[in-house]
Amino acid sequence: MVILKDVKVTYPGNKKPTLLDLDLTIRDGEFVFLVGPSGSGKSTIIKLLTGEIRANGGKIKVNRFDLRTIKRHNLPKLRRTLGVIFQDFRLIDDMTVYENVAFAMRVVGASDQDIRKRVPYVLKLVGLENCGSRLPRELSGGEQQRVAIARALVNSPETIIADEPTGNLDPAKSLEIMLLLRKINELGTTVLVVTHEKELVNAFGKRVVVLENGVLISDEEGGYFGKRDE
Repeated sequence: MVILKDVKVTYPGNKKPTLLDLDLTIRDGEFVFLVGPSGSGKSTIIKLLTGEIRANGGKIKVNRFDLRTIKRHNLPKLRRTLGVIFQDFRLIDDMTVYENVAFAMRVVGASDQDIRKRVPYVLKLVGLENCGSRLPRELSGGEQQRVAIARALVNSPETIIADEPTGNLDPAKSLEIMLLLRKINELGTTVLVVTHEKELVNAFGKRVVVLENGVLISDEEGGYFGKRDE
């Protein structure tokens, strides 16, 4: 579960807060879109949830971790409960698909036996069971994003945070990625998708949280991003 209560963030040198009195709760198992124009505070929320920055005020809890009081040496424990997917994939070019996904398990100390069992499972889940020996450059953009999703999933996180996961993809591939994230959510993982793509958001009928100038202006189940007739 993610809980933000009365959260305030003002970056050094800025008079205007980036986030102001933000209240947001994401329950276990939810699928939530976080939307808003550039500069609305979406990226700041991601940085707060992953412990990259700390709020100037308010309360933040992520998967039982209190981010007001968490010690730096406990941040890796927090981050193991999260899987983060980026717009630019961030794959290791000289590693195969299998090795890219396995690397995420090695850095948390997983055994070779667990890696051999888990990696093929997640590659099959994302539809890449026959691509384990290929390099990222041999894949399409949509396939590379699937590798990134597999890497985010491989350590069984409680929550997936997808930061503009379709930003570098064409509409057809974007839809495929969103359908995959919905499938992952249906298997029990909480999913938070940060995006600006109105058509995708409006096609899925999920909860939509809208930010503007650091303020939460709308939070609706089955909501829409922008006008319904756009």
